[in-house]
Amino acid sequence: MKASQTSGKSATESGEKYDGFTDEERGAMKERARELKASARRGRGAAKADPEVDVLAKIAEMAEVDRVLAERLHAVVKASAPELTPKLWYGMPAYARDGKVVCFFQSAQKFKTRYATLGFSDLANLDDGPLFPTAYALTDLTAEVEAQISALVKKAVS
Repeated sequence: MKASQTSGKSATESGEKYDGFTDEERGAMKERARELKASARRGRGAAKADPEVDVLAKIAEMAEVDRVLAERLHAVVKASAPELTPKLWYGMPAYARDGKVVCFFQSAQKFKTRYATLGFSDLANLDDGPLFPTAYALTDLTAEVEAQISALVKKAVS
């Protein structure tokens, strides 16, 4: 074997620490690749399947705590900005305008974090000076929190 070649073993197989992507991050990238392939197979001229069905199916797969949050968030986003289209984005429920994600829900379970988050892309019109949040931790969706989310989503698409 040449000096520049490796044995073919991965860092995890050889017991070395790998500082790259986590298993969860690699899984999300694989989900995104599947989403893009499915979209390409449907093609521009083909009858498009309702992407909301995929989003609702993904929400149904979530652990109960995340599922309850995602279902309520889905309802709030749809009511606040009916012009946004639900779609999957890296295996997460997301809401897009003209095919580009404006906001998304990330379950705590997906990346093994303490809490779920509502995130906004740079396409969201939330700019408020030189410093403003683009992701919010979600632990409970009270009526007050739902009203805040509704206002954020409306501002994001304004």
